[in-house]
Amino acid sequence: MKRIFAIIIAAGAFYACSKSNAGGNNGGGTITPTCNGTKSFAADVNPIIQSSCAISGCHAAGSFNGPGALTSYSQIFNARAAIRVAIANGTMPKTGSLTTEQRSTILCWIDDGAVSN
Repeated sequence: MKRIFAIIIAAGAFYACSKSNAGGNNGGGTITPTCNGTKSFAADVNPIIQSSCAISGCHAAGSFNGPGALTSYSQIFNARAAIRVAIANGTMPKTGSLTTEQRSTILCWIDDGAVSN
């Protein structure tokens, strides 16, 4: 029973942290990333997530929104499926939009195995 309650709370938090325009950043569709070369977690992905996602009120330390905090590689790796869906359909980040290149960077990194490099 507690597990079901936790899932409901997590889903509600994820919904609460999503954008008000369900269409997202690209007019309502899911993007297919253009992958050019291997993406580095440290150099390419983490800076985007830290500046656009791991911010106060969304996925900073101690957050229970959606997949929770996204401040370390392990947290991001464990949430990669939820991150992929939210980035691909444009519902995240709620406080701004990512460029197509930034979205592709995150999606390609996840699709390539989300390696800590």
